[in-house]
Amino acid sequence: MYPNYPYFAVAITRTCGSGGGSYIGKKLAQDFDIDLYDRKLLRLAAEDSGINEKIFAAADENTKKTLLYRVSQHVYDGSFIPPESGNFISDQNLFNYQAKVLRELLDEESYVCVGRAADFVLKDKPNVLTVYIDAPYEDRIEREMKRQGIGRSQAMHYIDKLDHYRESYYKYHTGRQWKRVENYDLCLDSAAIGLDNCVEVIKRVIELKFGVKCPR
Repeated sequence: MYPNYPYFAVAITRTCGSGGGSYIGKKLAQDFDIDLYDRKLLRLAAEDSGINEKIFAAADENTKKTLLYRVSQHVYDGSFIPPESGNFISDQNLFNYQAKVLRELLDEESYVCVGRAADFVLKDKPNVLTVYIDAPYEDRIEREMKRQGIGRSQAMHYIDKLDHYRESYYKYHTGRQWKRVENYDLCLDSAAIGLDNCVEVIKRVIELKFGVKCPR
């Protein structure tokens, strides 16, 4: 572990259908016996900001249906919009509070975070491993068909829509391209090496980078 950094974080970015969040992230958190933050982060951000958690959850869903992330950009810089402002519950400020929680949590515990542009939010922290999980399009279609019990066209629509949202969300808050490999410490093809092997590779990199061995 880096001197003076008793905890570490794994920030996972994943394409839809790659298994990066639904399997790999959960398995890592379970094996290291640490928390996984995704939707759970909304509750903590709500407690920190005083903004109702339902507003955070609604923003998550509503922005997937709008053009917001395609037509504008507000790169996270650590600042906050004050409560007296009319933009206090804007998407930008909701993101700011989620980022604040992620940064403060790293002083208190180790964790896995899926999405939320955590790789960018924590980019100045040495005790963070950033991971990008992808797989060939056909493999991702097959995975979503099986996972959701849907047809091929439905799976394609679901993947394309969610990937586009994630790409736009990432660009809006970071100013960076979502799939650029230079953004990440480790990039893995979950179809080529398998989900469980991805978990094992990440565990090994954690051991090499932080000197922390997985208890399981």
